[in-house]
Amino acid sequence: LSKVTIMATGGCEAVYRHTTNPLVATGDGIAMVYRAKGAVKDMEFIQFHPTALFHPGDRPSFLITEAMRGYGGVLRTKDGKEFMQKYDPRLSLAPRDIVARAIDNEMKQRGEDHVYLDVTHKDPEETKKHFPNIYKKCLSIGIDITKEYIPVAPAAHYLCGGIKVDLDGQSSIRRLYAIGECSCTGLHGGNRLASNSLIEAVVYADAAAKHALSVLERYDFNEDIPEWNDEGTISTEERVLITQSMKEVNQIMEAYVGIVRSNTRLTRAWNRLDILYEETEALFKRSKATRELCELRNMINVGYLITKQAMERKESRGLHYTIDYPHAKK
Repeated sequence: LSKVTIMATGGCEAVYRHTTNPLVATGDGIAMVYRAKGAVKDMEFIQFHPTALFHPGDRPSFLITEAMRGYGGVLRTKDGKEFMQKYDPRLSLAPRDIVARAIDNEMKQRGEDHVYLDVTHKDPEETKKHFPNIYKKCLSIGIDITKEYIPVAPAAHYLCGGIKVDLDGQSSIRRLYAIGECSCTGLHGGNRLASNSLIEAVVYADAAAKHALSVLERYDFNEDIPEWNDEGTISTEERVLITQSMKEVNQIMEAYVGIVRSNTRLTRAWNRLDILYEETEALFKRSKATRELCELRNMINVGYLITKQAMERKESRGLHYTIDYPHAKK
């Protein structure tokens, strides 16, 4: 194996049904470090973008930028009523977590799966000029945003937690570094500000590379690692077991470990994930490893970590909001 390894495996938002991230964001690096007994922290802090385009069948979801609310977009219910005045004096310009919780609450109260973003009162040509990609995407599904409301719903967008690292990007496992979204630098606290993660990725990648180069000569290549042995395993023909379990993980996380949490919901998620864990580990041990099976295993591990660390936090802070502990501890 290599003298040092720098892990840049991305986030884990694909554990949720609605996400703006690529579907390969299954938390693979985080799950591997967890299984290797490495430190993983702040997994409860999942940022949900409040306005992803709601279009059943689209996965990942198309992002409707916050700039559209800054431009003057107004959030409305299905019957056209504004609602953000009930939640924050900044209205549609409130921070992401507040807007996402407000939308989530309106959807749950009304039994609906989306709300609307309205820019029909703005100059049509200006709207097309400022948001050409959004205009084209919506037009492709039959929505002219200069004349019609945009259906939107929150979607999992960014993980503030991950593999715990120091200022050089070093994890708790010797010779292993983590950078980018799979790492937890502590920079974002419990709630990331937009685009800060870009700067973080550049700064910590530079620090990790420099530190790794400075210590590289201390280590030797490890050639004593045995080859992967899958003797006694079979190629599973039951792919439906994997795809259905992935859907179950998505449903569990969306319903019970989403924007608003509670002890009851988290406990239910824990119990459901435990069943899936036992089933998947048994399948993994008797089957030849495939990408889908490995990703399912990682998704379950990551879902467990998010749920466990959410249960351990007896307060609401940043992106973690629970109705049982609605306030932050001092």
